Amino acid sequence: MAAVIRRFYGLPSLNALAAFEAAARHNSLTKAAEELNVTTGAVSKQVRMLEEELGNPLFLRRHRALELTREGETMAAALHESFEKISSTFRQVAASGGHTSVTIGSTMAMANLWLMPRMGAFWNAHQDIVVDHVISDHPRGLDRPDVDLRIRYGDGDWPDEHSALLYEDRIFAVASPAFIREHPVRAPNDLARLQLLSVEGMDWTWTTWADFLREAGQPERRLNVRRFNSYVIALQAALSGQGIALGWASLVSPLIETGALVQVTESEIPAPQACFVTWSARRPLSRPALVLKSWLLSLHP
Repeated sequence: MAAVIRRFYGLPSLNALAAFEAAARHNSLTKAAEELNVTTGAVSKQVRMLEEELGNPLFLRRHRALELTREGETMAAALHESFEKISSTFRQVAASGGHTSVTIGSTMAMANLWLMPRMGAFWNAHQDIVVDHVISDHPRGLDRPDVDLRIRYGDGDWPDEHSALLYEDRIFAVASPAFIREHPVRAPNDLARLQLLSVEGMDWTWTTWADFLREAGQPERRLNVRRFNSYVIALQAALSGQGIALGWASLVSPLIETGALVQVTESEIPAPQACFVTWSARRPLSRPALVLKSWLLSLHP
């Protein structure tokens, strides 16, 4: 069957195309092999076969790194778009015999603190739509063809995606009532001497304590910082009285309302980025995805 498809469309080996697309997406033969559940040697062989058939190199093999050639970039973009469209069509056809479905992606913090408390209203209003969730804190973790909608924090500009503003935010210091009783803060410059909980290393669009204090007009100084790569875990540390965290109002307001956290000082800054809902610019949204997108945009933070 694969040979018939190759002859009819004039395509090279489908296995070779899949191997090259995965290697280009990961920029790694090893990671492509892990995804395809084959050996690195098998992926390398398929890529070389494709290069031989094309008569052009697709990668420049650097020391411990791959770099796409111009021809490789052209092939990778075409394959990514084609595979994404096939995936979307397959899922739509598969869902057409029963409940319609939509997949939404977000970070753990956004899912846990903002989206989940609101989703019950959507489920009650649209019981014919099944919502699947993909959760990832990695900057590229949501760049999957099976994700219809993504909730992202950024400047609104992502390659090959449309975006619509969900809300803008503000940032301030938060801690547990017990921590503040033990370590009273009378002015913003008192913060630097206390244990500060910061989210760093995974996504550098997030504001750090150094960023916050600089924007709040506090002088540069040595900070006592514990670093996390998960906002949910950093907040859990704050809730258990281990220090002061930066609070995005949209995420921590419910915790402040219940008294689990308190705003430490009146100092706050506008978040330098905003929250957006995004979707692929390469394929149209399904009806369930359009319904969920419209509902999300009708919400208040």
